Amino acid sequence: MTFVRIGGIPHHVVVEGSGPVCVLSAGLALSWFDWDPVVPLLAPHRTVVRFDRPGHGLSGPAAVTPSATGEAHRIAGLLDALGLDGPATVVGHSIAGFHAEAFARLHPRRTAGIVLVDTSVEEQARVPAAPAVRAATARALAAVLSAAGAAAALGPAARRAAVRLSRAGCAPDPAPAALVRRCYATSRVLRGALLENAGYRAVAAELLALRAHHRLPAGVPVTLLAAPESRRWTSRQRALAERLGARFEAVPGAGHLMMLDRPDAVAGAVLAQRAAGA
Repeated sequence: MTFVRIGGIPHHVVVEGSGPVCVLSAGLALSWFDWDPVVPLLAPHRTVVRFDRPGHGLSGPAAVTPSATGEAHRIAGLLDALGLDGPATVVGHSIAGFHAEAFARLHPRRTAGIVLVDTSVEEQARVPAAPAVRAATARALAAVLSAAGAAAALGPAARRAAVRLSRAGCAPDPAPAALVRRCYATSRVLRGALLENAGYRAVAAELLALRAHHRLPAGVPVTLLAAPESRRWTSRQRALAERLGARFEAVPGAGHLMMLDRPDAVAGAVLAQRAAGA
């Protein structure tokens, strides 16, 4: 466990294992420990890098709403700070699937592969009106809720409930209680989640623009893993895979938090890319 500064903000990072580099980036309001079930399956074969975006986990507070370009450059800056300059496989879950794809389009020479884990899908996103107002509203709401003690009183319970609702069979949250309290009872994480949520549509729209001007690197494998939550959701995920030229796999027994429900599928997708490209 260490901290590196990117853009002046301390980012919490955990690096384990050895071999080709694999970066794991989780969805909105999640933390580095949500990848715990996947890491033992990858670390014997990969240098596994987990990090918390600003306002997530143990990283410093978020100052602005994110952008697709900014998150792509954040991953590159993280690798630079760690001295890892070779190509990396980037695994993006949920909204972080936007970030992983943006990284591949903007840093093609640094991309060994992409694995999208039940990624967010927005086919016709538009930049929302008054993004600065949306960000200011998110900050104000975070300040009001924090002043009322909502983060400390409700944050850990909200995390537990959200995890249950996002897992197959409403399975419980396996994260240690102490870690959940340490992260989710803070106004920092509340503010980070609200800011990232406020910027969601803008990030999605920006990614659509990147697709129009930056091709995915030739020969770089892309895998899309989808949780079979509904027929419509699976159809949208499959259509995205076709658009990206990705290998598509619907993963039985997985909810949205696939890294908790089916860590073997996530690790297998990463390792299979290397085998296919060898």
